[in-house]
Amino acid sequence: MRIGFDAKRAFNNRTGLGNYSRFVLNALQQFAPQHQYLAYTPQLKAGFFDEFSEKSIRLPDFKNKLYGAWWRSYGIKKKLVQEGVQVFHGLSNELPNGLSAVGIKSVVTIHDLIFLRYPELYPAIDRFFYRQKFKNACAEADVIVAVSEQTKRDIVAFYGTSPKKIKVVYQDCHEAFHQTSQVLKRGRPVGGTQPWEVSPLLHKYNIGKPYVLSVGTIEARKNQLHLVKAFHEAQLQDAELVLVGGKTSYQQTIEAYIVQQQLATKVKILNNVPFADLPALYQSARVFAYPSFFEGFGIPIVEALHSSVPVVASTGSCLEEAGGKGGLYVDPNDANAFAQTLTLLWQDETLRKLLITEGQKHVKEFAAEKIAKELTEIYASL
Repeated sequence: MRIGFDAKRAFNNRTGLGNYSRFVLNALQQFAPQHQYLAYTPQLKAGFFDEFSEKSIRLPDFKNKLYGAWWRSYGIKKKLVQEGVQVFHGLSNELPNGLSAVGIKSVVTIHDLIFLRYPELYPAIDRFFYRQKFKNACAEADVIVAVSEQTKRDIVAFYGTSPKKIKVVYQDCHEAFHQTSQVLKRGRPVGGTQPWEVSPLLHKYNIGKPYVLSVGTIEARKNQLHLVKAFHEAQLQDAELVLVGGKTSYQQTIEAYIVQQQLATKVKILNNVPFADLPALYQSARVFAYPSFFEGFGIPIVEALHSSVPVVASTGSCLEEAGGKGGLYVDPNDANAFAQTLTLLWQDETLRKLLITEGQKHVKEFAAEKIAKELTEIYASL
């Protein structure tokens, strides 16, 4: 088969949608090399996805941002027909217009519909475009790939789409989380009771004690203030809380609470952490916490499971799917329950080992080889 992809995010985005796009293309190249994969992108930034073959990358004829946007939604059809693309997969919630009219089958991955559940979290202009693009893509696609059962339920609920049209296909995290960080090989912290060896990386971030880690943009939906309150209530002995993520105005609310409660020596907020440092930060943590109100999937939980760290996360969306039996789950509005669960995971070594073992089993559901097989079966069915 000759399969085309909307790969804009793969070559221009370092976070969620970009990570997903790169994961899919890498998995297919490695585990289903019998097919030809062409990546279409309106622009190309060096260093984002250099391992993808240049011969398989397709760019518009003119290097102009407005033309590139038009080409991605409309002009690309001519190129797809010329190159004999049989199936086109939109990896980030949208599809070019009119593919069926030129005889090209289509698949779209829908990551979440959070903008419909929590519209107040999105600017009006973003909601306007998301509503048009997501709804049109779901209507036009021959098959919709949902990244979780939760997202599948939302597509059915919000758009009235037939469940038969939707296939749930999970994703794995970056392979950097699959092996012990090179940084830790030079000095891995020992979780639990003292002694606790501090690696050079932890010195870099001024982390001097065993810690609870949470990774995700510092924003209201991620609910980190709730986690800080739960951590404060838990009163864990010789412990720190480390929040890693991009900064928004919500961070000011958290910082004000830290000052008010005199937690500056116990709670750290790290912005702009390089990706290369993340595996070691995960693997050094004693507990991973993810109190988000709602997610489309929850890749940070998968990263924690690969890092052999027990998880506490929220109920109410898809986080139980991401963590399986490798985590414990509590109401994101219940700070007391979060505090009790943090304490339990901090102190109970038997439970910790059980969750780590179960987590290692669960992440096999997200293996690249498995996902490549599921996707190529979808393409072949079309």
